[in-house]
Amino acid sequence: MFQILVIDDDRSIQLLLKRMLEKQGYEVVTANDGEEGITQTLLSQPALIICDWIMPGLNGLEVCHRIKKDPNLSTTFFILLTSLDSVADRVKGLDAGADDFITKPIEQNELQARVRAGLRLHQLSRDLQTQKLLLETELAEAAEYVRSLLPPPMTAPLGINSRFIPSRQLGGDCFDYYWLDANYLAIYLLDTAGHGLRATLPSISVLNLLRSRALKGLNYYQPSNVLTALNDTFQMNYQNDKYFTIWYGVYNRVNRQLIYASAGHPPAILISGKSPSITEVQRLKTPGMPVGMFPEAKYVDGFCNIEKSSTLYIFSDGAYEITKSDGTLWSLDAFIQLLVSLQHPIDYQLNPLLSYLIALNSKEAFDDDLSILQIKFD
Repeated sequence: MFQILVIDDDRSIQLLLKRMLEKQGYEVVTANDGEEGITQTLLSQPALIICDWIMPGLNGLEVCHRIKKDPNLSTTFFILLTSLDSVADRVKGLDAGADDFITKPIEQNELQARVRAGLRLHQLSRDLQTQKLLLETELAEAAEYVRSLLPPPMTAPLGINSRFIPSRQLGGDCFDYYWLDANYLAIYLLDTAGHGLRATLPSISVLNLLRSRALKGLNYYQPSNVLTALNDTFQMNYQNDKYFTIWYGVYNRVNRQLIYASAGHPPAILISGKSPSITEVQRLKTPGMPVGMFPEAKYVDGFCNIEKSSTLYIFSDGAYEITKSDGTLWSLDAFIQLLVSLQHPIDYQLNPLLSYLIALNSKEAFDDDLSILQIKFD
């Protein structure tokens, strides 16, 4: 049974409303002024409130404003009872948060119709809140599952740190690194288009496919071949219209050579040099469309030698597509400058970088997943 709160200092109107509403099967509680009404609202959290506009002490506008500020009362439907009927007065009421109005003198059919409509909206809001909570729970569980699949840090023979910060909606970021044999290390990071479970599932599928080397006959040491095979396997026509970007590299620790290929992904950043004055920054990227977008997409390999005291950063676009407090979008160039500034003195942790990005972000959570790999080749 829905509970309705009537707030009115006029006892006769209070009793009239109570009698009318109880005949319709509603549970009705009453309050004699604004302060008592707010107290009663906090105690019982009614589905609907009918509050007189003109009252001594707190008037209806003030009561409405205070109640609507409470997130726990966001679904409570608020009706102002008033003899004021000008457009300017209605605008004031709406600005205060009122959902509807009933004009004095009270007409029973109008009252019943507005209460029914208000309670329908209250129930709809409650249902949407429940669905939102269920979705947030599912996304949180999915994010934990993705996190459980990601590889642990590596300390030898080279150091690898990583961070994965899922957005509130959960995007499609995923990454992995593992030894193909004693001398060759595979490293990749991918980002599926979109958000939610539909974006996450393809990422998990790619991780499982590559980790298990389930694509038989594939040369996993040749990045361009890997991307071609993924493009053949994950065409968007068969994957809920989902495509993904990826950077994939293979590092030979004997000759210190890195071979890599990318498919629409941000460049990996290789920073070399023992001091800020001789720092060299390379953007490692090859041409290639995102995986799944076009059946005949071509991918090519790039090569580079890894000097001592070098650091490689591989990341998703969520690391730099950040909306700042002034409303402008941060940039890849600014992100790269930040990476360079954190190189000296040499920092083996990603915490300073993540702290800077969190402080830069103007929102409580990032708009997109933020993933980053840091590979130290000392």
